[in-house]
Amino acid sequence: MYESLRKLLAKQLRIDESKITPDSDIKKDLGADSLDILTLLMNVEEDFGITIPDEKLITFNKVSDIVAYLDSIKK
Repeated sequence: MYESLRKLLAKQLRIDESKITPDSDIKKDLGADSLDILTLLMNVEEDFGITIPDEKLITFNKVSDIVAYLDSIKK
């Protein structure tokens, strides 16, 4: 999950994958704004064939938050 998400983030934010770690804060460390995050999550939903509830969206601050959520629903 992490590698797939990292590739999506790197492509969308136009940054090198090596700058993205599980502990990266999506806004502070990677420079994403609210629109970037919304677009990312729409891409995650499409790529992984899932729907992310709106109340979960506000809990995603770090890359690891999204990975943990994806891992929890893919079990």
